[in-house]
Amino acid sequence: MFTDLFHTLSTNVWSGFLVVFFFGGSIFVHELGHFLAARRRGAHVERFSIGFGPAIWSRRGKDGVEYRLSWIPLGGYVLLPQLADLGPIEGESTADVAKLPPIGYASKLLILVAGAAFNMLFAFALACVVWLVGQPMLADLATTKLGPVTPTVRLANGTTVPNPAAQAGLKAGDVVRSIDGHAVANFEDIINNVVLGTQRAGDGRRKSVFEIERAGQTQRVVVYPILVTEDKIRVAGVEPAEDLTAEAVLPGSPAAAAGVMPGDRILAIDGKPVLQRSAVSEHLAKNAGRPSKFLFQRGDTQVTIDIQPRMETDATTGKPVARVGLRYRDPILTAVIMHPTPWAQISDAAGAIFRTLGALISPTSDVGPSKMSGVIGMARALNQQAQWDVRRALWFVIIINVNLAIINLLPIPVLDGGQIVFATVAKLRRRELPANFVIATQSAFAVLIIALMLYLGVSDVQRWVRDIREDHAAATAPAK
Repeated sequence: MFTDLFHTLSTNVWSGFLVVFFFGGSIFVHELGHFLAARRRGAHVERFSIGFGPAIWSRRGKDGVEYRLSWIPLGGYVLLPQLADLGPIEGESTADVAKLPPIGYASKLLILVAGAAFNMLFAFALACVVWLVGQPMLADLATTKLGPVTPTVRLANGTTVPNPAAQAGLKAGDVVRSIDGHAVANFEDIINNVVLGTQRAGDGRRKSVFEIERAGQTQRVVVYPILVTEDKIRVAGVEPAEDLTAEAVLPGSPAAAAGVMPGDRILAIDGKPVLQRSAVSEHLAKNAGRPSKFLFQRGDTQVTIDIQPRMETDATTGKPVARVGLRYRDPILTAVIMHPTPWAQISDAAGAIFRTLGALISPTSDVGPSKMSGVIGMARALNQQAQWDVRRALWFVIIINVNLAIINLLPIPVLDGGQIVFATVAKLRRRELPANFVIATQSAFAVLIIALMLYLGVSDVQRWVRDIREDHAAATAPAK
């Protein structure tokens, strides 16, 4: 018990350290880009802060710059009074801007773009590491083959409705190639493409176009997703095919007596393909009184073996169950190690954020602010990835940095992209924009962005509490 407690604590401490290091490091890298570019172009740098608000720790360096760690961990900033007046967010400057030399348009662009550029460079460096060491993925998710397509789907309120995938004619064993024209490489891609879908049928129903391969033939299947879970996300009602490879054959079991070997993978039982462990258990329960004909993949060959199930008492439920004595591979312990190229990792992350932004502004999608994650949600997700494998944490940090780069370049006042717009307009009109207009616009959008971040933070906490309750309910539910 003490060993388990120590392991849990050490795991949480380690993953928590990775969250602080990588999440804070991503913000630091962004601001470092602005800082170095500003120093390079001769701009006056007054403050370099990680976080907003009052200082937790502050020190003024020999270069005259105040280096600060602030209380509100929602980002960071480099105070550049010659560049923009962001007093409501960054604090008032003590420098006399009128006595400072103006910054040219090219310098402004370089300074403003440098933050995003450094995030992309950081992401690319991490992507090179992931390319070398590999990115683990659950074996059951490293496939685009469909498992059994159930006739119904359970909604958040406990009721069941017809399964969209079943109604569309999708079948177990179908291999999904693309959704709405976007290629899929694994089951995570399938889920995300459905969630981010924006298509609607003529009658208003949500629509996803699956391109599948069945029996060597490519087919186009139209699925009409439904909204499930409390977050109301699009779901097509598909599940991945599971890896039914025998990790071990229990000594003295019916499978051992019949000649099954570790590494054999179940393909079918009594001529019917099986793609999930539950399907094997259900078949054995219905046919416990007779031998079942198992078709296994063994290396490059297929073998057929008759196995007579044996009735045993389940240690958890105390009820009799039919078993043959196979222990399947653990999908976590036998995770598939992927080695995507750095370019593929960056392009996938960029494509995902552009699709998400497109879904956010599309009137036909079901993606809104309530589906987004803020700092708390991202930190929690990073923590979950770190607890599984540090390589997954690296992969997630790549996504965070690509998102930071792209979002900061959006033409929204307060963000770097908004500053670029202001600088460009001033360049075109050959004189600076009115200071009152710039300050008022910046302040208004600052309030909106802070309100959005607070809203996302509340949503993240509510989602977190709901997940804890569901996990507790599942752990304490009586065995069936």
